[in-house]
Amino acid sequence: MLSRFNDVLEMIRTARINALKSVNLQLIELYWQVGEYVSNRVEYEGWGKSTVLELSEYIRNHEPEIRGFSPQNIWRMRQFYDTYNQNRILSPLVRELSWTNNLLILSKSSTIEEKEFYIRLTINEKYSKRELERQIDSGCFERTMLSTPTTELKKVSKAFSKINVKACNYFKDTYVLDFLNLPTRFSELDLKKAIVKNLKEFLLEIGKDFSFVGEEYRIQVGKQDFFIDLLFFHRELCCLVAFELKIDEFKPEYIGKLNFYLEALDRDVKKKHEKPSVGVLLCKNKDNDVVEYALSRSLSPAMVSEYYTMLIDKKILQSKLKEFYDFADENN
Repeated sequence: MLSRFNDVLEMIRTARINALKSVNLQLIELYWQVGEYVSNRVEYEGWGKSTVLELSEYIRNHEPEIRGFSPQNIWRMRQFYDTYNQNRILSPLVRELSWTNNLLILSKSSTIEEKEFYIRLTINEKYSKRELERQIDSGCFERTMLSTPTTELKKVSKAFSKINVKACNYFKDTYVLDFLNLPTRFSELDLKKAIVKNLKEFLLEIGKDFSFVGEEYRIQVGKQDFFIDLLFFHRELCCLVAFELKIDEFKPEYIGKLNFYLEALDRDVKKKHEKPSVGVLLCKNKDNDVVEYALSRSLSPAMVSEYYTMLIDKKILQSKLKEFYDFADENN
């Protein structure tokens, strides 16, 4: 009855969001300026811990209601400025992040490439502190880099990239499902039910552009019914995405079943404006050579990924990434 007032309500909400963005921008700009000031004093006047402590106490005594200027935080402001001031690409981007998320990226990432990855990811996905921290702790950067579409490291069918030039960028070679809290032994039904129960976390892991369509999605071919484990829609790619779950190692025969599902989706479910459906076989583990052989002649856009039910040791991921970079250098 009062829906005619919704436009005004939307104006208020938009203004509130813009106001918060403006406040955050001003705060980050302030911390940048303070960081620059302290950095210059350290370099040219030899400022140390005692001087910064005096500065912190001076601010507290003269502006007691202002928080965030502890000695530790002032040093972080200097680190923030020193890290990005020479980087023309990242210096404007960090102003789009909250101070909390900036600190997470500063403290938990080592290289400038890793920092850029998480800065862009946080902006695109609008991550909260908790969401960003989980992505960093689960080695999202390393896993994404190792998922680069090369014949050595990522196995997709030739038709997969034809859906969209950047299609491979929206899928990972490895997914971490530690939030499912599965027992040591579990069935495919247990895996599926746990994913649906923890759907918010699963969407965070696979990407926020995925929208959930349904579990055990029914398709009818001839007089028979078939059921797709999990069906999603990807907004950016504008296509249906079928996830088939396996609790064992990848087997070539799994591809035939997935291709059948994709054909049925494209013939009977896909809308005219949508692109061909994509399939992901999510297996406990996989032999990359077997995957490559199985996918080499597949005409359907499919890929094979593996999953872990516990967080992967980041040192292992970093070691694998170093091997990848070394391999790339040797072949250049």
